[in-house]
Amino acid sequence: MKHLLKTLFFVLIYSCVANAENRYAYLYKDLPFDMPLIDRPVFPDNHVYITDFGGVPDGVTFNTEAFAKAMESLSAKGGGTLIVPSGVWFTGPIVFKSNINLRLEKGALILFSPDFDLYPLVSTVFEGLDTRRCQSPISGRNLENIAITGEGSINGSGEAWRQLKKDKVTEKHWKTVISAGGIVKNNIWYPSERSLKGIQRSNMNVPKGSLTEADWLEIKDFLRPVMVSFIECKKVLLEGVLFENSPSWNIHPLMCENVIIDNVFVRNPSYSQNGDGVDLESCVNSLIVNSAFDVGDDAICIKSGKDEEGRRRNRPTVNVLIDNCKVFQGHGGFVVGSEMSGGVRNISVSNCQFMGTDVGLRFKSCRGRGGVVENIYIKDINMFNIATESFLFDLFYGGKSAVESLEDGDETPVNETVPPIDETTPAFRNIYVKNLVSRNARRAMFFNGLPEMNISNINVENVTISAMLGAEIVESDNIRFKNIHIIPETGAALILRNVKNFEIEEFKYPSGLEEVVKIEGETDNISLPPSLKKYLK
Repeated sequence: MKHLLKTLFFVLIYSCVANAENRYAYLYKDLPFDMPLIDRPVFPDNHVYITDFGGVPDGVTFNTEAFAKAMESLSAKGGGTLIVPSGVWFTGPIVFKSNINLRLEKGALILFSPDFDLYPLVSTVFEGLDTRRCQSPISGRNLENIAITGEGSINGSGEAWRQLKKDKVTEKHWKTVISAGGIVKNNIWYPSERSLKGIQRSNMNVPKGSLTEADWLEIKDFLRPVMVSFIECKKVLLEGVLFENSPSWNIHPLMCENVIIDNVFVRNPSYSQNGDGVDLESCVNSLIVNSAFDVGDDAICIKSGKDEEGRRRNRPTVNVLIDNCKVFQGHGGFVVGSEMSGGVRNISVSNCQFMGTDVGLRFKSCRGRGGVVENIYIKDINMFNIATESFLFDLFYGGKSAVESLEDGDETPVNETVPPIDETTPAFRNIYVKNLVSRNARRAMFFNGLPEMNISNINVENVTISAMLGAEIVESDNIRFKNIHIIPETGAALILRNVKNFEIEEFKYPSGLEEVVKIEGETDNISLPPSLKKYLK
């Protein structure tokens, strides 16, 4: 009997381990590229409570020292789980150590202090460039086996850090903000003089030129940190927690391996400047699944460094599986770029919903970036109320959101000298989109490639989009559409301009359109269904 019980015990243990190891195996079924199965981090069986180290959950007491002591104590034991009970845990920065799971119990809220002085300047990477920023509220570097899990919430007090544009909020909200102090210039509120000076010395949020220590300190308030910064870490797990109100980007895994983001809610106000959801940068083997995003900038964004620094770093983002995610507000639902100079490849996006984003699928870059984006597989995507394009390639990205560009009347430069192809020329190719439905977009699709480097081998199948405007394909090569249904309110269902090797079959559109297809510029080898041959030149 003892032998039988022992056998059953080991069978049960083996089964549990096997199930744990294969929790995400379903994501790998029919995957069109090779990717190793990702293991969740495992932690030693040591558990401590933040209250064991003097933590007080009253929303007033500083718990910075308690978190530091708890991390140190667990690390000395080889790691384990740091439990944060229900309550409001007011604190300064939390610095992780290896083999630690920060677990927030139901009702637990970690609230970071808005006192800028608690966040010293550190060397980091932001918007793809080596730079300095204020220390992140949560950070870790060169670690292994780390996690933030549970049912609680983390709030970065981002409203204290971010500049605010008057036209983004109500009059009542605006008056409340400016009455608390800060500086207003050109209808933009800045939290301090140092924040305003930083804007004046920056290029896309990163200071320009060579700065002395005094220069850095003079603009310190401007150098808003990402809320969660894990750099060159292995086996990272974020699960079950609400991450909200970040000073800048919300979650930023940088040059990490084996990252799992599962069942999280990432939230920022719609007006939050640089309020991205998750920016996965130069990471290898990652999962983003079962999660929801409602943010002020791009929601799920893939990056790999910017311009010469990104190319020199040469750390592509490779092997990413994104599944069963919902995006509400955001500049883009799923986004690649614009910092992609180190390259992006082998990305699978499936079973996602974008509801109210500016753009659904957003690929963006510009001359000078370099880098290759390839082998992107997207399927089973449903969208509603997309402010601009359901599916966008923008190779003339200038730093604005798609809505801002539309409002400002920005147009693609024309009649300019086309530069030669070199290492600074970005390339987007081998991209597959299948089973997409979008209702109520402004424009169905817009592919805006470079004349010297067309976006190429873009395959779109089983798509239905109702929009004010149809699909417009520009400076593109080797484009294949199959079973495409475009329902525009006005204009042609399909516009082709400077397109080569385009093929469409099973094309549906409303009856009674004055012009179904419009062909402009230099085109070559265009294949249309027999009923539309009349539109060929």
